[in-house]
Amino acid sequence: MEKYIEKFVRYLEIEKNYSPHTIVNYKIDLEGFNKFVSGTSLEKIDYLGLRKYLAVLKEKNLGSRSVGRKLSSLRSFFKFLTREGYIKTNPILMLSSPKLEKHLPSFMSEDEVSKLIESAFGKNEKDLLGLRDRAILETFYSSGLRMSELVGLNLDDIDFISGIIKVRGKGKKERIVPVGETALFALKKYLDKRKKQTDAVFLNNNNRRVTCRGVGYILIKYLNAAGIKPHVSAHTFRHSFATHLLNRGADLRTVQELLGHANLSTTQIYTHLTTEKLKSVYDKAHPHA
Repeated sequence: MEKYIEKFVRYLEIEKNYSPHTIVNYKIDLEGFNKFVSGTSLEKIDYLGLRKYLAVLKEKNLGSRSVGRKLSSLRSFFKFLTREGYIKTNPILMLSSPKLEKHLPSFMSEDEVSKLIESAFGKNEKDLLGLRDRAILETFYSSGLRMSELVGLNLDDIDFISGIIKVRGKGKKERIVPVGETALFALKKYLDKRKKQTDAVFLNNNNRRVTCRGVGYILIKYLNAAGIKPHVSAHTFRHSFATHLLNRGADLRTVQELLGHANLSTTQIYTHLTTEKLKSVYDKAHPHA
């Protein structure tokens, strides 16, 4: 099966233009399945064998989301094999995915976001790392970028005159997102102070592009400084960005474009958050609630 996995990986790279991170995940999932079938020829893999694999995954106490992702990788793989004529019938068509538990994304209040950002960089204009951290948090909240999109920003991606950022998102798809004046001001202060000339916008102590892990540490540092609940993650910023926009009247399609979601259904999870807020206000305000 190894040669077919390699063919599929090349297909994802060349034709689908998937990101390296996504391709690595697909490969890990397929190699795990290959170990399970242990040398069984491709033609002999059937529905019952796939059911057994699903049972093994469940025995490992994997979450339904993890199991669903592995099955999604297999679905794409067998669809590719069928289309290319390597197998005659697709054995996974009748296999149903586990029902995913729906969790509402957590988000911060507008006051919490302000408190967090204000905790970064105090009064010292000479503090380069403080200026950088403030610029990171301001840009993060202002644009709703994914963590990988934020750390991947280059100087050429920012148009200070028009107030927009060019973002390379999932599947190497590009989109344009607006960025507020407050974030642009913080970015300009940081970049004016920075001496190292490089394409990357945000640099670490070694003058290399900051990593996702590095941004995570920065976030934890200022969450502690601001005294905000520790379960807040970098992705919570993105959730907060979307929720605050919807709460202030933005339409769902616009938020979908800003977040870079391929499907509107992905963005619709945020309507549950705004509905919860409406219900909370109603319960407190209506005399017969």
